[in-house]
Amino acid sequence: MKAIKQFIRFGWEQALSCLFPVVIFASLAITQVIPLPFLPRYDWLLIICLFMQWLMVRSGLETRDELKAISLFHIIGLTLEIFKVHMGSWSYPEEGYFKILGVPLYSGFMYASVASYLCQAWRRLNVGLVKWPPFLIVVPLSAAIYLNFFTHHFWIDIRWWLGGLVLIVFWKSWVTYEVNEVRYRMPIVFSFVLIGFFIWIAENIATFLGAWQYPNQREAWSLVHLGKVSSWLLLVIVSFLIVATLKLVKEQSIKLIRPKTLLDSLKNSFKLLEREKL
Repeated sequence: MKAIKQFIRFGWEQALSCLFPVVIFASLAITQVIPLPFLPRYDWLLIICLFMQWLMVRSGLETRDELKAISLFHIIGLTLEIFKVHMGSWSYPEEGYFKILGVPLYSGFMYASVASYLCQAWRRLNVGLVKWPPFLIVVPLSAAIYLNFFTHHFWIDIRWWLGGLVLIVFWKSWVTYEVNEVRYRMPIVFSFVLIGFFIWIAENIATFLGAWQYPNQREAWSLVHLGKVSSWLLLVIVSFLIVATLKLVKEQSIKLIRPKTLLDSLKNSFKLLEREKL
């Protein structure tokens, strides 16, 4: 009975963490079935995403620090989208006023929604990292994975080598999380695979709803090739590494600030004591 209760609570926290992605998918489905007036569909999707982002911050569901991380993913995602569309990897066939080089601006929110999920789940499940590799290994590895999305068009594709390197670097690393004050742990590599697989499922739903289109889907929709799981797996790894690094940097800065805050509190206490004596 306790296991079922824990599973339900875990599912609930995951559902809340997925709020932004769910809104995006719901918007894709609704605008596919019900044409909205005055503006092209892609522009309505941008408006919905902007409103949802404002609502998330305004309601306190997302913090301002999380918004900064999510904004970084907008830039990372939009840059990748512009390049990939230019190279013919996929396309956005519908019209839109808010497009940059054939890429609708709402597409950045699809990457940002992954960051939103990671930030939300991190906070809600009180995520911790065990045996996390050094900063000087994590950052170059993240950069190499991201750059390979660009360079493989002109040079060899080293995604499998990078995947093997991820296994070596994170083999002993664990992610811990909390459900109803009970802590659990999972091999971090397994968590990468799980998230990557579910994003591949989400990608199939998104292409079915016309979010974007691969070359083999121009005549009729078909399943996204299973090989894309490796691409999404690497993208998830980059996303996780960026969020984890930002979280760790913030924790370190808080630790540095705390002694100063404690010292200030002691000084104020001594001042109050001196005033009482007077």
